[in-house]
Amino acid sequence: MKKLEEYVRSIPDFPQKGIIFRDVTSVLEDAEGLHLAIDTMQDLVKDLEFDVVAGAESRGFIFGAPIAYNCKKPFVLIRKKGKLPRETIAQEYALEYGTATIEMHRDSVKPGQKVLIVDDLIATGGTTEAMIRLIEAQGGEVAGVLVLIELEGLKGRVKIAGYRLDAAISYPGK
Repeated sequence: MKKLEEYVRSIPDFPQKGIIFRDVTSVLEDAEGLHLAIDTMQDLVKDLEFDVVAGAESRGFIFGAPIAYNCKKPFVLIRKKGKLPRETIAQEYALEYGTATIEMHRDSVKPGQKVLIVDDLIATGGTTEAMIRLIEAQGGEVAGVLVLIELEGLKGRVKIAGYRLDAAISYPGK
């Protein structure tokens, strides 16, 4: 059986020269790769107590929903601004060239619930930090952050210091 890292396609000089893009779609496009990704990620948090799984649009949905299903936990959507139908709370965060806003339903996390955040990747940590703020604004407690890939060179772990972060694959660069 292949190692999980072997399913990730590395694309040099994308989106700009000097960057190695870690393409998770190659994991998703292979049944064994997808199965291994979900199993590996879920195994990383087998000791963690949580009540809810939350994932960011769109790849956080792909990895978070099966983990929620397997653990018999609810799954909470975190989406781009304007995509959710009920009353929401929002969090703006910085991007390389501007800002973005994510939202979640105001009643999706109850005070005191322990939440596992799941996403495909942590780079600079901006999106993850915004998700943490949304959850805590509702009185939830972030039990941990779980990602398929961590790009260590972009120091996202530093931005969310104090929170547990588990990554199935870690790359030293950007």
